This record gives sequence, structure tokens and C-alpha cells, in this order.
Amino acid sequence: MNLDRRNLLALGGSALLAAPVLAQTPPSPPASTTTTKPGTHVPKPLPFDPKKLKGLSEKLVTSHHENNYSGAVKNLNKVEAELASISKDTAGFVVAGLKERELLFRNSMVLHELYFENLGGDGKVAGEIGDAATSTFGSFARLEELLRATAMSEAGGSGWTLLGLSLHTGELLVSWSSNHTQAPASTVPLLVLDLYEHAYALDHGAAAAKYVDAFFANVRWDVVDRRLTQALKVRALFA
Repeated sequence: MNLDRRNLLALGGSALLAAPVLAQTPPSPPASTTTTKPGTHVPKPLPFDPKKLKGLSEKLVTSHHENNYSGAVKNLNKVEAELASISKDTAGFVVAGLKERELLFRNSMVLHELYFENLGGDGKVAGEIGDAATSTFGSFARLEELLRATAMSEAGGSGWTLLGLSLHTGELLVSWSSNHTQAPASTVPLLVLDLYEHAYALDHGAAAAKYVDAFFANVRWDVVDRRLTQALKVRALFA
């Protein structure tokens, strides 16, 4: 389904209806923009109490946050420090290697932050995302089926499963990403599911299906819905 202006009207809801208005009257840019100086990224704390997740232990979640996510942030800082020293005389293979690592660590940082942010809920769909899923996939149950199937296709391997909104076409997309670096261009992540083994092995061993069940029991669909609303406002500026 293409979530353009006509389809936004069909979906209904004040949050989605706001997007066409923004398309006619673009918002003024903010008075100031907060940026992070290269090499100074700081890991964000968990946005929920890890003791309260269902089927995911505090030990697992804390290790994931402190080692894998925070490790990516620290490595990104190191790579950015190295990039600051390159010049026109730096060998191309050195620049290429650093830029590849920058992409990997930056995407790992961002995807982990989105992943943790969409955890800590009760797994019950909320907001306009349910209507959007029904309009695109036929039902919300079908969307969840596709997400689970995509996630399980990565079981025993590594990667991410993503639900996103394409700013280029307006489509809702279920996609697969490996090595933190593969994702549809110009697509805003709405739901992020980490399928690297560090996300579940401490609790579930190789039983990825049990982890996927636990993930969906803890999704904050209100966060996913908020991301959809924000992405639709941006999409309206492209339409």
C-alpha cells in the first residue's frame, strides 16, 4: 500500500490527518539544532526496568545493553576520531575501511537504541499502526505473521527484522538487514527486532522462536505508532 495523501485520509485519525496539512504548510526549522560532536557519542540508558520484561531476563538485557550496544557506541567514537585525521594523502583503502566501520557501528548504535525504545510494553497494538497494518497487509495479524517469519529466517544467523515506512514510495515495508548495514533506502524504522544471538542466547540458547515470542509480548506499540505518525509527517513533505 502507498501511504500517500489519499490513503492517509482513508486511514483516518487526527495524527495521520495532520500530515497533509504539513505538506501544504511546511513547519519552520527549529531555532537551534542539537548535534553530537564526532567521537563524543554517549550510550543512552535503558528506557525501561529490565526486571519487568516478560521472558527476557535482567541479566540478558543488561548484558546486551552494556556490551553490544555500548560497545558499538564506543567503537563509533574511536572510528570517528580516526576519520578526523584523514587528509587528501590518506590511502584510499584506509578511508574505505574506516567509512565501512563507521557505517556498521553507527547503524548498530541507532538500531539498538530503537530496539530498546520499542521494548517495555504489554505487546498490545495501540494507535493508528493497527489501521495502517490492516490497510497494507490485510490485517494486523498478517503483519505480525510476516514479521515473525522474517525474524525466524534469521534464526541461527545474525541480523535485524524491521518494519519501516518508505519516504520514497510511502509503503509500509517488512525488511531484513544483516551486518547492521542492509536496509531499504529512505525507509524510516518503525519496529526494530534484534535477531543477533546476543539478544537471546543467554536466556533461550538456540531457541530463537521463544525469543521472538518474548519480544512480541514486550513490544511498545505506542512507540511504534508514534514513529509512524512522525514518519508520515515527513513523508507528506515528499508527496
